[in-house]
Amino acid sequence: MSAEVVDSNPYSRLMALKRMGIVNNYEEIRSFSVAIVGIGGVGSVAAEMLTRCGIGRLLLYDYDTVELANMNRLFFRPEQAGMTKTDAAVQTLVGINPDVDLESYTINITTVDGFKTFIESLTRENKRKRNTGGSKSGVDLVLSCVDNYEARMVVNQACNELGQTWMESGVSEDAVSGHIQLLIPGETACFACAPPLVVASGVDERTLKREGVCAASLPTTMGIVAGLLVQNSLKYLLQFGQVSKYLGYSALKDFFPTMELRPNPQCANLACRQRQGEYEAAKPARDLAARAKAEADAAEAALASKVPVHDENEWNISLVDDDEGVAPLGVVAGQQGSAGHLPEGLLRELPDAEVFDESAQTEEAFVKPEGDLDDLQKQLEALNAF
Repeated sequence: MSAEVVDSNPYSRLMALKRMGIVNNYEEIRSFSVAIVGIGGVGSVAAEMLTRCGIGRLLLYDYDTVELANMNRLFFRPEQAGMTKTDAAVQTLVGINPDVDLESYTINITTVDGFKTFIESLTRENKRKRNTGGSKSGVDLVLSCVDNYEARMVVNQACNELGQTWMESGVSEDAVSGHIQLLIPGETACFACAPPLVVASGVDERTLKREGVCAASLPTTMGIVAGLLVQNSLKYLLQFGQVSKYLGYSALKDFFPTMELRPNPQCANLACRQRQGEYEAAKPARDLAARAKAEADAAEAALASKVPVHDENEWNISLVDDDEGVAPLGVVAGQQGSAGHLPEGLLRELPDAEVFDESAQTEEAFVKPEGDLDDLQKQLEALNAF
């Protein structure tokens, strides 16, 4: 990944983030692997964004096909109607950035065979994997972009079993709100820790769908949620900024609520409870590491305060105490002189206020306060004519 600033380099504007101090090593993005489950209105746009960002490896999961009804969304094209979403996505993404390793899986992960394939693909050995963190997975991050609770629970189960960090996303049925959520097994609430009310009430979500009625869909809302999801993913992978634990979006009021969900000790998911136990057992080691990092950061900051910010001072810029005052233009600090005397090599082009010739002004040039209104009017006209 080159940082050379030329029109033919697709990464030059991305590598500028490193030069500007936003990201320490942007080129590390080439070593990360991300799995996207659900290549629909949010997942397809997220895949395109990560591809344009230069992600190293992308795994795509979906079992559906492209329809003309999908054309109100971004990414897919009419001529791709009838293709599987995974094949259509690979076709488009390869053309955008051939450097990305793409793997597509046309499977339904909610079936027994589909779940098995899903787990096997995630655990397959991967030379690009960077963030281990005790995870058994071969990817660095899983993004859930599915549109139903059943599929979310499958992703949740797989990530809990593997100890895999993942992010969940969704858009409301009325298409004017959405959310993203970071889920770290054992550390944050899993998707089963606090299920939606309708699911907790024992209602089968499949019975909620009505014949001839479909959910609304806006490409704007889909694009915004996909952007928030990928932005959060980049911050997590490249370790810059603050990673949101939960971020909502309400289009009607432009409201972005945030919150943090703690794991439920009585969670119905056994793997979640196991990860919670492991997280608590590792707390002393985490606290020790955090204390050591804080001390190292403090020592580094103290050292940096003693070192000049710039070793070179080409323009001889210096700081003076406020109590000393600032010398007038043309006067060297600590020396007597007039502001009219400039340093050698500088010339004054505008007239100096100190040598303004007041004798050139006549009395008629000024309005006299005496007299009635007519006299004052005549004086004003005379002044304008001067």
